Amino acid sequence: MAKFLKRNRLTKEEQEKAVLTLCQALVVIKDFNEAASLLVDLFSRQEMEMIAKRLMIAKFLIQGKSYDDIRQNLKVSHATIARVSSWLEQSGAGYRLVIERSKNLKLSELSKSKISNWSQLRRRYPLYFWPQILLEEIVRKAQKRDRDKLLNTLDVLKKAGEKNQLFKQLENLLRR
Repeated sequence: MAKFLKRNRLTKEEQEKAVLTLCQALVVIKDFNEAASLLVDLFSRQEMEMIAKRLMIAKFLIQGKSYDDIRQNLKVSHATIARVSSWLEQSGAGYRLVIERSKNLKLSELSKSKISNWSQLRRRYPLYFWPQILLEEIVRKAQKRDRDKLLNTLDVLKKAGEKNQLFKQLENLLRR
């Protein structure tokens, strides 16, 4: 998440008020749809993924999975896993409570709500996903020759290093 300059920091009282406002917002959520809407409004996709991974790390640690298993499943560093493990040891009541309460919920039950996946979120909040939508539109309208040029560029980039998620999505779009 973004780091704040000292001059932009809230006083301790303002910080507490802001956190209480967030907690109040979380308490009034009634269902999965409302939770998804709030998260999309509050966080960038990267922040949401980061927070979701922390929760999954906590869940896996509570289940007794090894750091290596967690690292491979979630593509996170050992340092991130260690940080979540430390939070679990120091307090972790929030993690444990959410994990325990959601233990019996199945994602299939949650998917019955209106917003159940990224494509539905994308349709509902297109401005949030505009870079991805723009890339897809460019690829969709590109001529065969232009697609080949883009693929050649991707091949050069592939040789240069690791592929990120956007790179993989663009490659999948071009290879259709």
